[in-house]
Amino acid sequence: MIAFKQILCPTDLSEASVRSLTYAAAFARWYGARLTILHVVPTFEAMTVGPGALNGPPQIVMPLSRQEVLDEMRRITESTGIESSDATLSAEAGDPVRNIVDQALAIGADLVVMGTHGRSGFERLLIGSVAEKVLRKAPCPVLLVPPHMAANADPDVSFKHILCPMDFSPAALQALGFALDLARQSEGVVTLLHALEWLTDEEPREYTHFNVPEYRQHLVDDARERLQALVADESRTPTAIEHRVVVGRAYREILHVAQESGTDLIVMGAQGRGGLGLALFGSTTQQVVRAATCPVLTVRGTETS
Repeated sequence: MIAFKQILCPTDLSEASVRSLTYAAAFARWYGARLTILHVVPTFEAMTVGPGALNGPPQIVMPLSRQEVLDEMRRITESTGIESSDATLSAEAGDPVRNIVDQALAIGADLVVMGTHGRSGFERLLIGSVAEKVLRKAPCPVLLVPPHMAANADPDVSFKHILCPMDFSPAALQALGFALDLARQSEGVVTLLHALEWLTDEEPREYTHFNVPEYRQHLVDDARERLQALVADESRTPTAIEHRVVVGRAYREILHVAQESGTDLIVMGAQGRGGLGLALFGSTTQQVVRAATCPVLTVRGTETS
């Protein structure tokens, strides 16, 4: 049984981060967790701005005070239906990534929930690379809520269709536990998806000395048996589980299946097989979190020596 007791929701007070507040509040309700909402500003101190046109005198800029920031956070939080008494509001100054990770460690966060933005024609993440760095450094799973979702999304969050990509890595196996538990909370369906990226039809065969289609089918059958074995004990639970094995680039197949099946949530490992060569960014997970049109929960596997 997954237990979320402390949830951290960094917010930049934008529309995208308001949607992430909705999801953070839903998780807090389901698990009886304490919700901490964090906003980070560059500074609360007066700043001197250099001379402008005609070498005029330096200007003193007074940023919002901590109390003014907290008041704005309270206004936006209550607009999403979250009572002030149900959440802890925190306003800090300094580097956003460092503050988010430090806050997650300080409260013992079990989950970080944050929104994402697309920037400059690229699917860049929240405030440039903040979310990307948080995914790398966070001590707990991270739920990313993309900007592609409708702004008037139903505040009563539920996950009726959960997609769990599976490469049998430690991170993916841990992600499966989260997917199954969230499906129980919403009485939803979990689709286990494995993508075979080797021996696709596009690969050359002139140097192949065995029956490629036959061996590919063997790999598909083997993967399907492994998927079924992972959830054999779940047959005694009410959670519906589906298995799919596809051939193609993993991130493309994940995004395609998510789109065609109306997936509400993707739950996946933040690290695949192959060590640093398949670390989070530059990997399948990176491609999925940047292009998904539904929330993506990333789970880092337990490291082994």
